[in-house]
Amino acid sequence: MGGPLIDPQAAEWLDLLLRWLHITTGAAWIGTSFYFNWLNNHVRPPDEARPGVAGELWAVHGGAFYQVNKFAVAPERLPRTLHWFKWEAYFTWISGFCLLVLIYYLGGDAWLLDVSDPALSKPAAVALGIGTLVVGWFVYDALCRSPLVDRPVLFAVVGFALAAGAALLLTRYLGSRAAYIHVGAMLGTLMAANVFRVIIPGQRLMVEAMSRGVEPDPRPGLDGARRSLHNNYMTLPVLFIMVSNHYPMTYGHAWNWAILAAIALIGAAVRHWFNLRGQGRRNAWILSAAAVAMVALALAAENWRSSDGVTAAGAGSGAPVVVAWPEVQAIVAARCVTCHSAAPASPLFADAPAGVTFDTREEVEARLDRILATAVDSRAMPLGNLTEMTDEERTRLGAWVRSRLAE
Repeated sequence: MGGPLIDPQAAEWLDLLLRWLHITTGAAWIGTSFYFNWLNNHVRPPDEARPGVAGELWAVHGGAFYQVNKFAVAPERLPRTLHWFKWEAYFTWISGFCLLVLIYYLGGDAWLLDVSDPALSKPAAVALGIGTLVVGWFVYDALCRSPLVDRPVLFAVVGFALAAGAALLLTRYLGSRAAYIHVGAMLGTLMAANVFRVIIPGQRLMVEAMSRGVEPDPRPGLDGARRSLHNNYMTLPVLFIMVSNHYPMTYGHAWNWAILAAIALIGAAVRHWFNLRGQGRRNAWILSAAAVAMVALALAAENWRSSDGVTAAGAGSGAPVVVAWPEVQAIVAARCVTCHSAAPASPLFADAPAGVTFDTREEVEARLDRILATAVDSRAMPLGNLTEMTDEERTRLGAWVRSRLAE
């Protein structure tokens, strides 16, 4: 399998700069999305009727009072200054796509594939990844232009089923971390394309009509509002995927696609609760149900994991498996130290990932919980199974780790 196409040290600095930009612009974009949806849910009919004003809201922040008016379509005349919200979305997507290319497409094959048993060649995997973004947009856009969009519940069910299907497909052909990130990239592409292709063009049509002295057509604004609401429901699933690489019990699980689908559904439900609450509809049961569902998911995931061959063997119900340190040391040296060393032999890294090294027994024993989670209870490590750790080795390593934790 191939190594990275860019120097690892240069890649780390580019990763830092792009990730910083991505997080900064993403926070600005999601913040405005949350705020404007909160605003739409909290405006109420004005105390005094005014031409064209559908609602108003008073707020206090930072020691000042603010009054916001929402027009049914548009004001009677254009204001001198009109603020647009678009660059946050554009730069979030651009920086995110650049990260995708840098890490998964230009990086070593292990970032994108399970190199011990690759289902695709790297060019085919890259084509699948990019194709998911493109096809995902066209399918979603077609659904939005179909009569289905006027039936929100059915639209949501179909959209969720298609997204879950994409997750299943990607986890079968890409590495688990790469699959999660590509699902997030697909959702992020839908959100950014909504802004670029629907929301902003619709707003421009309304502004141009007003500049010609013509009453704007309300339909572009209504379409934009609907797409903005869709974006709002996708934010929490996307935010989870952005941090998911810290939680190998999700992406490294045998049922990783189902766990992702369940967490996305729970996130959308939480967002729905916030939206209903803003409209004055107290549906406390939704938030309670989401909390119960999250606990149930955690228990179910562990139950599924207990039936996994590696974990079951490592914690078997028969005679305890006895493994001595020399055997573990050989496994760690062959499968882990390639990357997790003060001087990594892997071309993927200039320094040990996350500063974690396993050059000594003391360093291994300092991270027993992490080893159990990433290399035994899931197959998240080694990355892409680059060093081809076997199930038997995971079983033996797990038995030793559990014996040390039990002491």
